[in-house]
Amino acid sequence: MTVVKPRPRGDSDERTQLVGWLDVQRSIIRLKCDDLSEEDAHRKVLPTSPLMTVAGIVAHLRWVEYSWFHFDLLNTPDTGQTPWTKDGHPDAEMFVEDVSLAQLLDEYDEECARSNAIVAAHSLDDLEQGPFHTEDPGSVRFILCHMIEETARHAGHLDIIRELLDGRTGYTK
Repeated sequence: MTVVKPRPRGDSDERTQLVGWLDVQRSIIRLKCDDLSEEDAHRKVLPTSPLMTVAGIVAHLRWVEYSWFHFDLLNTPDTGQTPWTKDGHPDAEMFVEDVSLAQLLDEYDEECARSNAIVAAHSLDDLEQGPFHTEDPGSVRFILCHMIEETARHAGHLDIIRELLDGRTGYTK
């Protein structure tokens, strides 16, 4: 059973707060996937958003971790990690019908660990070096704030999808 990470102490420094709150949200993502069957992980419950599955959201979150910390911040050359190979679809990273939820969660955890290592090695004031943010590059601080927002938003999506799948709500099983 996944345990939601404790929130950072209120008197923690800025870096500890930012990484701590992001880690809380990341642990909620994993919690929302606990005890879910493969069928349910890939079940399309929103007819108007067929890519919005539990598995698709986890895959998307793995991608945004990679995208923001490696591609945008570090300007890491693409060696096949980008999902832009499915006919140029803007949400290609969510096409994961043949990938197990366990694999997606493992890849997400690994990417989050790499992201945290990158953050630990940089100043919060360091700016993006990637190709898409040349006019108004974001700082590591900006990226962390965005990732908290992005991850929390999708944790809310997982809340709704999980409730539709089996009635589970909130932070508990």
